[in-house]
Amino acid sequence: MDDAIPNVVWHHQTVSRSARELHHGHRGCVVWFTGLSGSGKSTIANEVDAILHCRGTHTFLLDGDNIRHGLCAGPNILNEEYDTAFSDRFGLGFGPLDREENIRRIGCVAELFVSAGLIALTAFVSPYRRDRNRVRQRVETQGRPGDFIEVFVDAPLDVCEARDPKGLYKLARAGKIANFTGISDPYEAPENPEIHLKIEKQTPTELAEIVVAQIELRCKL
Repeated sequence: MDDAIPNVVWHHQTVSRSARELHHGHRGCVVWFTGLSGSGKSTIANEVDAILHCRGTHTFLLDGDNIRHGLCAGPNILNEEYDTAFSDRFGLGFGPLDREENIRRIGCVAELFVSAGLIALTAFVSPYRRDRNRVRQRVETQGRPGDFIEVFVDAPLDVCEARDPKGLYKLARAGKIANFTGISDPYEAPENPEIHLKIEKQTPTELAEIVVAQIELRCKL
């Protein structure tokens, strides 16, 4: 196997980001929803996506569970199509390094969407500040300051655990899931998110409207 570094160069595209944004009628950005499992990230992000879609805004939602079926699939899923060596090398689990790579991949995809003039909505636990900050740096370095909007979906652990829509907290408490955020692995809450949503005070639709208002304010041409 040839491990030599290939001659990889950046090719500038004829159609610029600005031209794409002008075509769409709005700027691109990443709206990064983060919070504990069961906090309501996906629910609120879907509401935001639906509202913006109805208003003619060009968006796409990247959801944590959905991404784990393809781009960031685990070895168990990859084994359905590939051999064990491939699956073990490229499949992602839920340990710290795997989570880091999961968020790195998502950040790269989100940055491409921004370059296409789209509003990328992402809903991931993304428990580590360092990983989220790296995505912010990549998105804003490749694009422009303000391209990354962090949305902290703030729900107390006991509320998330009481909801437990997928039964994950119960399994984690029983020791059947390792590295589970909030139980056996830490969640590092954003220190200065652009948007801070407290789920106990308003409905998902009301919270979504708060996010939509900020997106519309920030993404006008």
